[in-house]
Amino acid sequence: MNIRHDAHVIGQGRRKVLMLHGWFGHARGWGPMVQHLDTDAFSYAFMDYRGYGHRKGSGGPYTIAQIAHDALALADQLGWERFALVGHSMGGSAIQYVLAEAAQRVQALVGITPVPASGVPFDPEGWAFFSAAAQDAATRRAIIDLTTGRRLTGTWLDAMVRSSLAHSDVEAFAAYLNAWAKTAFVERIQGQTVPVLVVAGEHDPALGEATCRATWLQHYPNARLEVMTNAGHYPMDETPIALVTAMERFLRDVMSV
Repeated sequence: MNIRHDAHVIGQGRRKVLMLHGWFGHARGWGPMVQHLDTDAFSYAFMDYRGYGHRKGSGGPYTIAQIAHDALALADQLGWERFALVGHSMGGSAIQYVLAEAAQRVQALVGITPVPASGVPFDPEGWAFFSAAAQDAATRRAIIDLTTGRRLTGTWLDAMVRSSLAHSDVEAFAAYLNAWAKTAFVERIQGQTVPVLVVAGEHDPALGEATCRATWLQHYPNARLEVMTNAGHYPMDETPIALVTAMERFLRDVMSV
């Protein structure tokens, strides 16, 4: 499969950015933030994972390592020798795996409500709840509602569930839970000095400020943390302009052109 044709590429700027989506996302599922991106200063490539978006039906493997390898292959096809990476949620793990595989090519990382390189611990009840989401739309809705602080309109929750169901294979969705929760590789990113911005949502109960401080800011001592007020786990939908402003301000500051 030609990975390049499965990527959504916008912009013609000299700063190159790979965008890796979350468990409920896909390449064209980044919400209203996309319309606010500076496409003169940046070029953005939004990649679908295996089993998602334009790669539905592709088959696996559905692993963080494979996402990272596909991201590097996409960068090669685009002719991007050096680039930054932005990862939402599960994509936060994947961007760090790219760093572990090819640190010399990575100019910066932006983790948006991101999974850390240590994985995410679950108790048995929580694991059963999240595991049910692959087959059950109501559970997907409950997870999105929980991770945004149970404060957002059901119209948006329903739309997020419909998008998730339409743009992911059940087999892939189920397998990626294990991938993002249980892939741990902290030792591989020790000592990295790449510029890192971590964006936490004020209303995110799982991957919020406290978790980011205990993981990302320990793993990357020079990392910057920005807390999005009035956002939970999906600031690209909840606070899109504020998110883009913070992200692009950081990337302009740290990326040479």
